[in-house]
This record gives sequence, C-alpha cells and structure tokens, in this order.
Amino acid sequence: MGNRTVPMALVLVGLALIAVGIVYLIEPASSLPSILPGHDALSSHHHAKHGIAAIALGLGAFVLAWFQTGPRDKGTTEG
Repeated sequence: MGNRTVPMALVLVGLALIAVGIVYLIEPASSLPSILPGHDALSSHHHAKHGIAAIALGLGAFVLAWFQTGPRDKGTTEG
C-alpha cells in the first residue's frame, strides 16, 4: 500500500477546519479565541461567512485525502 502520511494529515486538517467553522457559527465575535480572525471584544454578531468557508475548506481537505488513497495508475494502456 502507498504512503498514508499525506491522507492522514489532510484528514486531521479537515477535522480542525470543520471544528473552527463550527466555533465561528455558534460563538459571537466577542467569545471567539483571540487567535482567530474576527475576534472583537465589543461585538455580538456571528461570523457566518468565516464558518462556512472553514467548513468548505475542511470538506475540501477530506476530498483531497480521498483522492490520495485511490489506485495508482501504472501507465499501462489497453489496446
């Protein structure tokens, strides 16, 4: 079987991005961790676009991991 390091890293990145996306969707800007973009101590609105983007990137990482685990083409042609 091939190298599984890249797909496993992509799955971990995907899980992290989806978790960040959920935090963006459920927490107001004042409750976000200060390391996340959009943190504003005086704001009470949610960053829905950030959350949707993070979840979409997480799903994209899952798709890339899935493609990395597919069969390898050996360059053989039929015919």
